[in-house]
Amino acid sequence: MDQLGSEKEIEPTGQMSFMEHLDELRSRLVKAVILLFASFLVCFYFSDNIYNFLSIPARKALSEAERKELPVSGKTGVEKVLSLTEIKDGDQGRYVFDVDRTIGGTLLPRGTSVGAEVGRDVEGNIGIFTTEPIITSNAVVPAGVRLPVAYIDEIASAQQSPDSKMTVTTAPEQFTLFVTVSLYAAVALALPLLLWQVWGFISPALYSHERKYVTPFIGLSTISFMGGAAFAYYILLPPALNFLLNVGAGEFQFQLRATDYLDFVLVIMLAMGLVFQMPAITYVLARIGIVTPGLLIRSWKVSLIIILIVAAVVSPTADVVNMMLFAAPMMVLYVVSIFIAWIFNRKRRTDAEAAGS
Repeated sequence: MDQLGSEKEIEPTGQMSFMEHLDELRSRLVKAVILLFASFLVCFYFSDNIYNFLSIPARKALSEAERKELPVSGKTGVEKVLSLTEIKDGDQGRYVFDVDRTIGGTLLPRGTSVGAEVGRDVEGNIGIFTTEPIITSNAVVPAGVRLPVAYIDEIASAQQSPDSKMTVTTAPEQFTLFVTVSLYAAVALALPLLLWQVWGFISPALYSHERKYVTPFIGLSTISFMGGAAFAYYILLPPALNFLLNVGAGEFQFQLRATDYLDFVLVIMLAMGLVFQMPAITYVLARIGIVTPGLLIRSWKVSLIIILIVAAVVSPTADVVNMMLFAAPMMVLYVVSIFIAWIFNRKRRTDAEAAGS
């Protein structure tokens, strides 16, 4: 009896029976579904904006892949192509409409060109204006009309052109696409509350003094997930898409399906978001004494092999450069996790031991 009593003293508080665990799991799952559904409704309302944001890398890559690069050469040998930010008042040239435009109710089809000059309007705002009238079949657009030019390179490069649109092949595919985007976005939006539900389910197995780590865990985990998704979107996707779309060196006409692209980009962002959880998970496990820096250091060879395998699986291309773009952050995160374990590691203690120290 004394031995049994001593064993109970070192067990975590909040012991639950098997049926109580099942009931707690059901309750947490129901709450998680409700949270996801509420987040889904919010994200579906903004699904077109979310899709436009996610499709920018593909539109840029498609637009670049469709262009035929020609060398810049001229009479003097010093000619160069200027950015729109480099032109100044008085510069002249010809403006070409890259998409169909309507000015004053007059349709100007794609490919229409007109003489243009950089100048300022009556309010002093800089712009590009026509220097000659445009005569169409039913109207005359006078000289001096402001042309639709953005003076910010980032905005100009992100504008969608007809050649860079992705395709859908069935009538309901657009709706299904927006639903899929909304579901993934709902997971990201509800992540802190979902992590709270996960923590609430496992907390009965922890000592009461260990449960105070819930706030730093949820905060660090949420930031890490967003950081991983942002890393995938801004760092990994552009070179991966450029590599994939330029493999044929202009031999193919691209018909990129929107569904295929969204599955591709969302899986990569989700995978990197989960990979970036390494420091957050290490923090909690080190605080409760399960993971030590010595364990991580001794396991570095096995961990390196696992990281390279995961990078090879997650990477969308077969080249070493893109694979290392996926593997490098995981290696850095592993080193960061060792330092986190070294700083926060402590031997696991009972509530009585924690109270006495």
